[in-house]
Amino acid sequence: MSLLISPTEYDQFQQKLEQYSGIKLGNNKEYLITSRLRGLFEREGFTTLAELNTAMERNLTLKGLVIDAMTTNETLWFRDDHPFRIFSEKLLPELAKTRRPIRIWSAACSTGQEPYSLSIAVEEFKRKNPRALSGDVKIIATDISPTALDIAKEGIYPQLALKRGMSDVHLKKYFTQQGDDEWKINAEIQRRIEFRSLNLQTSFGALGKFDIVFCRNVLIYFSADSKLDILKRMHTTLNDNGHLFVGASEAVNQLSKMYRMQQFNPGISYQALPPEKNSR
Repeated sequence: MSLLISPTEYDQFQQKLEQYSGIKLGNNKEYLITSRLRGLFEREGFTTLAELNTAMERNLTLKGLVIDAMTTNETLWFRDDHPFRIFSEKLLPELAKTRRPIRIWSAACSTGQEPYSLSIAVEEFKRKNPRALSGDVKIIATDISPTALDIAKEGIYPQLALKRGMSDVHLKKYFTQQGDDEWKINAEIQRRIEFRSLNLQTSFGALGKFDIVFCRNVLIYFSADSKLDILKRMHTTLNDNGHLFVGASEAVNQLSKMYRMQQFNPGISYQALPPEKNSR
C-alpha cells in the first residue's frame, strides 16, 4: 500500500490520536501510520488518511482498532531488573510487616509480562519466607489495547517472547509447555492478577488505593501536560509512603511536593508524600 499523507491530514490524525488515547505522535512519524495501519486500510477500503480521520469520529469500533494498532506493545519479562529487585528485596519485606493485604497496580501492562513478573516475584518471596505474607497480594493490571489485554489474560506465550527476559529456572517453575512452541503461565501466578481495560487519560477512581504502582515506559508517549496530569492523579491512588516506578528514561519532575525520590543503589522509586507534607 502506498499512502501519501498531507500535512493537514497528519495534523488531524495527531490531534485525534492524542484526544482518544493520550499518545502524542510527534512530528515526522508518517512512516508509523503507514506501517501500523496498512492492514486496517486494506480491510476497510480507505485510500486516504482523511477518510480514516472522518470515519473515526462516528465509529467507536474503528477508533479502538486504530488505537490498538498505534499502541506500542514493546515489553520484556523483568524489564531493567532493578525495579523488580527493589520490589522483592526492599518493598515486599517492609509491606509484609504490616500484616495487611498488599495492592499493586501495573499501569499500561501491555501483553502481561510486567504483572506476571511481579506475581512471580511475589511467589518467590513467599516460598523463601513461608510465614511472612499473612495478607493477600492483589495485582491490578490495566491497558488501553484490547488485543494486548486478550493476550495477557490468556497467559500463553511463544518461545520467542519468553526469551526476552524469562530465565530457564522461572520458565520451568511457573509455566506449562503447550505444544512445541507455546508455554502457559501457571494458575498460582495468574490468580492474583486482575486485568482491566483503562485509558490513562480517564479517572482512576474505580481502581482503589495501592501500595505500589508500576507505570514504566509509557509516559514518554504523552505530552508534558498529560504526563503531569497522570502523575498527579496517580498520587491520589497511592497509600501514604507508597512507591511509584517509572521507566529509566522517565522522571517525576515538578512534583517534589507529591513525590520524594528514593535511591536504592542501583535503581530508584518515587515515594508518595503523605497529605500533611504534600500541603506545605
